[in-house]
Amino acid sequence: MTTGRPDSRRPPSTDRGPRINQQIRIRQVRVIDDEGKQLGVIETVDALALAAHKGLDLVEIAPNQRPPVCRIMDYGKFKYEQKKKDQASKRKQHQVHVKEVRLRPAIADHDRQVRVRAAREFLGEGDKVLLVCLFRGRQMAHKEVGEQVIQSVLKELSDIAKVESGIRMEGKRMVMLLTKK
Repeated sequence: MTTGRPDSRRPPSTDRGPRINQQIRIRQVRVIDDEGKQLGVIETVDALALAAHKGLDLVEIAPNQRPPVCRIMDYGKFKYEQKKKDQASKRKQHQVHVKEVRLRPAIADHDRQVRVRAAREFLGEGDKVLLVCLFRGRQMAHKEVGEQVIQSVLKELSDIAKVESGIRMEGKRMVMLLTKK
């Protein structure tokens, strides 16, 4: 009779990291020593003894090969270096954010220029810019004024920005999404 539970005797999966030392259950492995020299195909027991003699670990680096490729190394040091590399690569990545620039249909020229400078700075940093024109009360009757304001901002940013999604109404807000060219 089978139950719906997974088999608890499965070999450790590779998503938890490589198999090391006693976790390697195959009879023969291809071994690379700590200096990078290939030692050839050796019995796993002998490879483990060689690694123990050097005070290092036997780590399976290519489990899908036949026979699997193992390397003699300090596994703790290897994990530490991998973690440092991952952290360094994450630091170099830039996450794209959507920055919102709010406008009004009756915005003054100088205020619009301030918003344009802010949007230019956001685009320069690699972020997306959401231009939002907010309407109140009777201003909803003159949506074309808000559209003109958004189009004037877009015209000033045309050298650095392109339209990702055009002008659309979302309740009392008129929005347009811009990205860097």
